[in-house]
Amino acid sequence: MRFDIVTDTFPPDVNGVAMTLSRLRAGLQERGHLVHVIRTGEICPNNGETQASSLGWPGYKEVRLGLPENFKLWDRWKRKRPDAIYIAIESMLGASAMETAKVMGIPVVTGFHTNFQEYVEQYYFKGLNAMATNYLKNFHNKADITLAPSQEVVDMLLDLGIKHARLMDRGVDTELYHPQKRSDELRAQWGVGKDDKVLITVGRVATEKNLTLAIRAYRAILKQSPNTKLVLVGDGPIREELEADNPDVIFAGMLVGEDLAVHYASSDILLFPSETETFGNVTLEGLANGLICVAYNYAATERFIVNGENGFSATKGDEEEFISKALEAARQSDNTAIKEKARKTAEAKGWGKVIDVFEGSLMGLSKQSPSKNFSRGLNKKPLSFRSVFLSDIHVGTKDAKIREVTDFIRSIYCENLYLNGDIFDTWAINRGSKWTLRDTRFLRVLLRKLEEEKVNITYIRGNHDEILSRFLPLNLDRLSIVKEITHTGINGKSYLVTHGDKFDSTALQDKILNQIGSACYGVLLYVNRLYNNYRSWRGQSYLSIAKDFKSRFHGATEFIEKYEQNLTKHAKEEGFDGIICGHLHTPACKEVNGIDYFNSGDWVESLSALVEHHDGTFETLTYKEFLEKISKTD
Repeated sequence: MRFDIVTDTFPPDVNGVAMTLSRLRAGLQERGHLVHVIRTGEICPNNGETQASSLGWPGYKEVRLGLPENFKLWDRWKRKRPDAIYIAIESMLGASAMETAKVMGIPVVTGFHTNFQEYVEQYYFKGLNAMATNYLKNFHNKADITLAPSQEVVDMLLDLGIKHARLMDRGVDTELYHPQKRSDELRAQWGVGKDDKVLITVGRVATEKNLTLAIRAYRAILKQSPNTKLVLVGDGPIREELEADNPDVIFAGMLVGEDLAVHYASSDILLFPSETETFGNVTLEGLANGLICVAYNYAATERFIVNGENGFSATKGDEEEFISKALEAARQSDNTAIKEKARKTAEAKGWGKVIDVFEGSLMGLSKQSPSKNFSRGLNKKPLSFRSVFLSDIHVGTKDAKIREVTDFIRSIYCENLYLNGDIFDTWAINRGSKWTLRDTRFLRVLLRKLEEEKVNITYIRGNHDEILSRFLPLNLDRLSIVKEITHTGINGKSYLVTHGDKFDSTALQDKILNQIGSACYGVLLYVNRLYNNYRSWRGQSYLSIAKDFKSRFHGATEFIEKYEQNLTKHAKEEGFDGIICGHLHTPACKEVNGIDYFNSGDWVESLSALVEHHDGTFETLTYKEFLEKISKTD
């Protein structure tokens, strides 16, 4: 099967999340699955990876914060649709992956690898813990399954209201991490003899790892065992400060693979004072190397360390007890029984069972959700209508939903396709807006409708594409470009099809004022993009500011009502049974003054079309409703 992993960290990044994801990918690949990774940072293009945009985390340049990549994800998943995706990090990148997957009907599994809400609190965002927690809840509840590394974390997520939290354990490579890799040469470089004690800490050199407590424990041990060294493995934002304050501590820097394994094995005691772990891979790695581990009794430590038997654990948050346990570990540093039990504990924690759970979660969801397969749905029998009316696509602007409207057109069949104005936004193009490959694809789909499907296409000019006025009327086989036209429905009624801008009193009064209004609307859409990026960060759904403004602002409501009155009055005077328009970006299908008033909406805010069914009825159809309908076709 095909699975994609979306993450803000992956090797060569050195941290527990990156290591875990690397193991999960390798495990799936060994079982014959195709696995692709969408990630921040440097990529290995020949190793099935795609790079995502990112920023450095404030105050922690080693951590990359993934940015939204909806279009990139959409393109990839349209071409190579995964059976399920795994989102590892609750970043903006993860949120965009969630949003895209949900639209496309792809099953989603999320991972809870990091106490995100606590990190937000620590890194210059004091007081935002509650908001971060709410974001986590909203984010993970959109997934089908959330996998957490310990029962304690699963229970925490359930208490937060995250409904589908499940346990997925962690493993350790007991061949890589082994006591036999102990190096006397490395110990000599540290300046310690055979019987001297070496304490080691491994992980990010960052505030949340509580390394000052490890140094305090080291100082306490020095008083009873002067021939003791502390080796700190890792890198991070506070390394320079700690190194300056503690010249007797050996700072080994960031290590991976064999080098890390040798450093572990050449030590005697692991100090792991972190209070923010969701699991703590370091604990299992220390046990695998036969070290005497000292850590707080939660996460991996609570599960695998029996105090005094294969390591030592202290009550979480009790620093004095932690130091006391470290002193006891130093006194027991030659206790081979503790070390052998530590190694035996790790030997029972291979990655095989972890991969079983991960694979089962992904495969189970993909088998349960065949009806949600978006790309297959688009390859099914297209939805058939007699006539389809589209308006206000505004090709050439950043806010045009070109991919969505292109998918919609590609996946329908109709006898008549009416492009009811403002399809191309020449105003925006004249202001410097760039034509994109997506825009070209939209044109190709329209040409395919003409050439291959023999659809009759009528283009009614609007105010944003008024440049067409100099060519009107123009008839080229099945393509017509007109100012307005009459459509006769199966029901025998006659409808005036017009963009509707001529009934907009503001547009008629002053062309310059109209363009100013258009520019203001563009600013509103720009603000809308920024606002919805913020809503996405908080785990909230898309909200159209312009649409909300129209529904709440009394003046806007009055304008729309007056507009509808003007159009239906004109249709009635001209002897029509109804009028079909666009222009307002407000879809409607109703009766006004005894006249059918149909507005096809737009593909900027509402993503809607007006369709005429083969039984003569009309309906406004949103893109979301279209996806639901086509997923049910045979």
